[in-house]
Amino acid sequence: MNLLPCEIVETKATNIDACVIWLHGLGASGHDFVPVVPELHLPETMGVRFIFPHAPAIPVTVNGGMVMPAWYDILTMAGAERQLDTAQLMASVDAVAALIANQREQGIASERIVLAGFSQGGAVAYPLALSYPEPLAGLMTMSTYFPTSETLVPSAANARLPIHVFHGSRDPVVPESMGLAAVTALEKLGFTPSYKSYSMGHEVCLAQIQAISQWLQDVLKTD
Repeated sequence: MNLLPCEIVETKATNIDACVIWLHGLGASGHDFVPVVPELHLPETMGVRFIFPHAPAIPVTVNGGMVMPAWYDILTMAGAERQLDTAQLMASVDAVAALIANQREQGIASERIVLAGFSQGGAVAYPLALSYPEPLAGLMTMSTYFPTSETLVPSAANARLPIHVFHGSRDPVVPESMGLAAVTALEKLGFTPSYKSYSMGHEVCLAQIQAISQWLQDVLKTD
């Protein structure tokens, strides 16, 4: 499998021993969250490689068949349950899993790899992180939902995976109720996610970036 094209940003530390793979949302690109990295103000001693993959361009049904970057096709957005192309979603899961494998081949331990996803990216990050056969450092989802919660088979290796869910209380694209439903689904699967909402729409705010920074420092700290 050819690896997804990515934007890669590394902190200034000389020893890169951790990785954050961060997935963008529908119609966006790997460039979207690159500017967030310096705003995290991570300690200079943290050696972290941020990887921002680009989703392939595909026709998206809910957008009139327009071709745009997407991790999977959305067939309808009617009601709380969105109809989507699950096969495409799982193909994206496999493509991102290949990025994890590539980082492990470069010497990054699975326990030092964080998966993050915004909107569609979060919907891909959920099944990948929760079913990954080796322990990961953490899962962070933003303004997203958990469409594969009913079919997911969790991995014992990540039964205690640190999970942080962020959402906007005024999100018109993915209503907060969908983020809260994801938290409930996680709890039913035996996970103990943290949840934080902000008075914002389908976006990321400064207070959230500060919280993300602290969370990353917590899950990637070394004794």
